[in-house]
Amino acid sequence: MRDLDETDVHILQLLSDDARRPFSDISEAVGLSAPAVSDRIDRLREEGIIRRFTLDLDQSKLAGGTPVLVRLHVVPEHVDTVRNSLREADAVEHLFVSVDGEVTFHARFDDGTIRHALDEFVDFSLVREYDVQLVESAEWTPTVNGTEFALECAECGNSVTSEGESARIGGTLYHFCCSSCLGRFEDRYDRLEAGANTVDS
Repeated sequence: MRDLDETDVHILQLLSDDARRPFSDISEAVGLSAPAVSDRIDRLREEGIIRRFTLDLDQSKLAGGTPVLVRLHVVPEHVDTVRNSLREADAVEHLFVSVDGEVTFHARFDDGTIRHALDEFVDFSLVREYDVQLVESAEWTPTVNGTEFALECAECGNSVTSEGESARIGGTLYHFCCSSCLGRFEDRYDRLEAGANTVDS
């Protein structure tokens, strides 16, 4: 498996500035042909580094309610439940969970309905305390500087380093931290596929 190199990082920086940038512009900036840039972007998508191309809307130019920053001090065993509930809420624009289990999110609510809106997607029996602040302005400037590949092994969940292995199994690309994990995964896949074929026969 190849490491994320400087060209990959440069491509990611260009796409983070403008996700609709033509391949011809990117190729000129990084010194590769447009088909080579396309291949690299396809690989970055396949490996899950690029998940989707999206819009960066300036909400201040749109009618959209009051921007707030909400901090929830969640009962530790319920952090995942609260996070999943917030992830589904249309009003929530950014969501963060700290290592100590504090859940913070940026959202927009209609004027005067903040507590009511929170009640719709936060179960306050799972929250110790909370704080709501009005947001004057917000900026979101993700960066790819200083990043490295951080893939998880499909077999054991450990981080995959440059010494790991990748394999296409059943049409899907998987990453493994070592050849042992790759072997175990392939064996299990083969057994499951053989069992499925037996049932179909």
